[in-house]
Amino acid sequence: MKVIPACFIALFLTACASDAAQTAAQTEAQTAASTNVRTIEILADKDSQYKIEGKASPTITLHAGEAVKLVITAKKAKNMNRDGSVHGFALLRSKDGAKVANWNLLLHPGVQEFQLQAPSEPGEYHVVCTVICSSGHEDMSMTVIVTA
Repeated sequence: MKVIPACFIALFLTACASDAAQTAAQTEAQTAASTNVRTIEILADKDSQYKIEGKASPTITLHAGEAVKLVITAKKAKNMNRDGSVHGFALLRSKDGAKVANWNLLLHPGVQEFQLQAPSEPGEYHVVCTVICSSGHEDMSMTVIVTA
């Protein structure tokens, strides 16, 4: 039977404890990062306007690639789609009008939540309604600014 000196055992236990503490710290940091998602509340109103409380003009500023949770309350305007959606919410790149992937949302009456990621390219974007909701449909828009 081999005898292991106490100093080697102490060194081994210290190293294991250090690795465990580092792993726990990394897990805690990842959890904090995933729960630190900014929430933005938007109203898609019955008057065919997007509204953000406290803002005269509905504009959102995001960092490129930022995770964001949109909480959108949709109120029925005059018309709705066959699927029951009363408004749409599509993000278009201003410079060429291209739709941004995963940002083409159909809004049904009530509150819906969407977990999204801001575009990776900084610039100006526009949100447009994709459901012909009323005679004011074409004016239903808002601006999204993406910063580096």
